[in-house]
Amino acid sequence: MNQAQAIYSKVLKKPINWTRYKHHTENGVEQMKVYIMTDLEGVAGIMDYGNWCSEKSRYYENAKELLSKEINAAVEGFLEGGATEILIADGHGSGAVNPELLHEKVELSRYGVSLFIAKEKIDFLAFVGQHPMAGTIGGHLSHSGNFSVVEQTINGLIVGEFGDLVLTAGQQDIRTIFATGCEAFCGEAQALVPGIETVAVKRGTQTTAGNHLPKEVYREHNKSAIHLHAAEARKRIKAGARKAIERAQKESFGLINLPKPPYERIRIMRGDSDYPPRILKQRHPSSLLEMRKEPISLYELEINPADPKLRKLIGKGIA
Repeated sequence: MNQAQAIYSKVLKKPINWTRYKHHTENGVEQMKVYIMTDLEGVAGIMDYGNWCSEKSRYYENAKELLSKEINAAVEGFLEGGATEILIADGHGSGAVNPELLHEKVELSRYGVSLFIAKEKIDFLAFVGQHPMAGTIGGHLSHSGNFSVVEQTINGLIVGEFGDLVLTAGQQDIRTIFATGCEAFCGEAQALVPGIETVAVKRGTQTTAGNHLPKEVYREHNKSAIHLHAAEARKRIKAGARKAIERAQKESFGLINLPKPPYERIRIMRGDSDYPPRILKQRHPSSLLEMRKEPISLYELEINPADPKLRKLIGKGIA
């Protein structure tokens, strides 16, 4: 059992009621709309954060091109497999999609990207360029929101950015069917969403979680990986996307049982030169989506966030 399988081994205890799911229709015609959440760190050829992932990085424009072309590969596969609409979400912090390079059949969104889950008639959720959650052994550029986060949980379930959005989409009956990134991320996706189609475009080589490391050191700890050639990665992504949407029309996968409300998100944060070690909490009585908008409560920690005793701390309120 790998790291992700151990985390998610108890998530799928009950069978899913698939009778609740149907494609949406317009004017009596069945539609298949795909929402592609994108990020930058999981793209083939993105070597590290400092040189590739910040708007000040010397290779940032190259990075945006690499991501945009991986997105197009997925779009081509989905369209060939029967998708009728595709909405792209630029999910990287400072924005990483080049609109001029995108396939002409797509729409693009940038701000409030998770909110489109509720506002649009989405049938399928997919991920391109996604990285693993914080602390993933063997992951490349692993983090959960930012490199300060040691761990993020929702009702006690450890999730990264992928799992967070999968749960939110699942509450809207949106199936998660496809994901690309490094090998460790693909393992995370498969463990949380059994049956999901994944494409690994690189493999990280670090062998420890690095939870005890300061933020800047942790970011460097995660940067070593072996990458597919960009053209080969795109070929595999196109084939994987087509296979995913074709399978989704015949097979039952892509939804998981959700934690029971009320909901609580907890982020355990490393200390740095600006902030002490701390815990961030958000709560909502019934909605995972609305919880994202709730105020954040902060609690200062007086020990290393990697200490296993941390889970038992209440913390000292600072805001």
